[in-house]
Amino acid sequence: MKLEAVALRGLPKRLVSAGILDAEQALAILRTCAETRETFIAHVVNHDLLPASLVAQVASEEFGIPLYDLDAHDLTTCPQKVVSAELVEKHLALPLYKRGNRLFVAVSDPTNQYALTDIRFQTGSQVEPVIVEHDKLALAVERYLSANDATLAEALEGIDEEALEAVDLEAARDKGEEEGGESDAPIVRFVNKILLDGIRKGASDIHFEPYEKRYRIRYRIDGMLVDAAHPPVAVAPRLAARLKVMSQMDLSERRRPQDGRIKVRVSKSRSVDFRVNSLPTLFGEKIVLRILDASQARLGIDALGYEPDQKEAYLEALSQSQGMILMTGPTGSGKTVSLYTGLGILNTPERNICTAEDPVEINMEGINQVQVNPKIGFTFAEALRAFLRQDPDVIMVGEIRDLETAEIAIKAAQTGHLVLSTLHTNSAPETLTRLLNMGVASFNVATSVSLIIAQRLARKLCEHCREPWTDLPERVLEEEGLAALPIPREEITVYRPVGCKHCTHGYKGRTGVYEVLKISPAISRLIMEGGNSIQIAEQARREGFRTLRESALLKVARGIIGLEEANRITKD
Repeated sequence: MKLEAVALRGLPKRLVSAGILDAEQALAILRTCAETRETFIAHVVNHDLLPASLVAQVASEEFGIPLYDLDAHDLTTCPQKVVSAELVEKHLALPLYKRGNRLFVAVSDPTNQYALTDIRFQTGSQVEPVIVEHDKLALAVERYLSANDATLAEALEGIDEEALEAVDLEAARDKGEEEGGESDAPIVRFVNKILLDGIRKGASDIHFEPYEKRYRIRYRIDGMLVDAAHPPVAVAPRLAARLKVMSQMDLSERRRPQDGRIKVRVSKSRSVDFRVNSLPTLFGEKIVLRILDASQARLGIDALGYEPDQKEAYLEALSQSQGMILMTGPTGSGKTVSLYTGLGILNTPERNICTAEDPVEINMEGINQVQVNPKIGFTFAEALRAFLRQDPDVIMVGEIRDLETAEIAIKAAQTGHLVLSTLHTNSAPETLTRLLNMGVASFNVATSVSLIIAQRLARKLCEHCREPWTDLPERVLEEEGLAALPIPREEITVYRPVGCKHCTHGYKGRTGVYEVLKISPAISRLIMEGGNSIQIAEQARREGFRTLRESALLKVARGIIGLEEANRITKD
């Protein structure tokens, strides 16, 4: 108890004394925050551990600072350019209004004295903090920064479109020429704005697309592409050149695809990587940026959407010293995040972890990550052979694509190593038959594979605007399979999207939908007897296996996702 008394101070201690959190849970949250460099308030709100309104109320009472309702505040009345955008974003502190020399600032974490000191130093004003709900503050800051950022017209001001059409980019070999000079300043500002807006909006990809008479920029948010901007088509070559310079591509090469990377430092403690690919098209180079946010790999297994029994099965497989864990699903289904989450759990000083990836998407401290290069013969199979001479405990293979890689991975799993990898199949039972069809012996499959996880990503309903689907006929519940769930009918409420200022068309964020197949002795015997995926699935269901469809319907019944979304990701 003495250790807890020392560690728990301020808001965590108040929450424990009020019976809102227990001491062990509060200490665990503080340890996680120390690792991720996230504030206590941000963590409990962002991970849905406590309601933001309750945290704000308790913080107000604990620190004696007034509680303020941001919903009642008109953001257009906030003082402009009093506090720099960098400080507003860095500290998540929003200037609300000014009275004489007193500047009232909205904060969610009153313990962040650096924020108040920096703002006081920059403005020369007396800073008066008010406490607001963390989620509302994050949304308000995003809107404040967007409203005060350069508009598209301002960012592109001063560009001579006729001159741009005549620019010969092949002659612009010197990076200094492309990055320097007043003529490129609007392009630099515009590209920076697009990248930062993409990060703020939670986009996973940014598409720069040239066409004959227009240019389009789109974000992929929650799995769906949405328009972001339509700059003049004449700036297409300059935008492509700027992105290629930032990602260290060859400016003179416009006939072949290229790959590169960009690193953007968002704050002192957070940086975001972009994986960049250029593709020559009929009307210029299309460039796509994949946003690789390392914080996504540190979300923790609780944030991924596993059902309790599925989470337990995954953690049990990770605790084994040998065997193979396979992730399966289409591109963009969240396999990488699930794998990295598992690696994060395994990443301890006593383990030697090696990964072979194509490409390395997220850098993780303490893990030996290897980029394969098929052009020089450095394939997954070659990397695996090298790993086995490096005394590994855990091996991660980006993807099993051929028989050679599969056989080496299985041999590693059979000789005292834990192996994690991915395959492209539609369901967990089909993964076993896929390995057999590759040519792997049934005995090797049955004795090496310990767990298979098939997954999809579903858009979550916005909690602010979702509404119950009251007129949904009972017949539909039966046809869709909701009536067959192991949940009392009166506890099932189907919600549908509406749309509000907090979300995109009624959806905000995504969650995983999984089917987790444990390879039991009965399933192992079935594999060795030549059983097909249907027979394997039937045996698994007798052992409690739940399909993707059933997992999705459980989330529908709890109001996490909508019925239409469940049908989109699980119906053929």
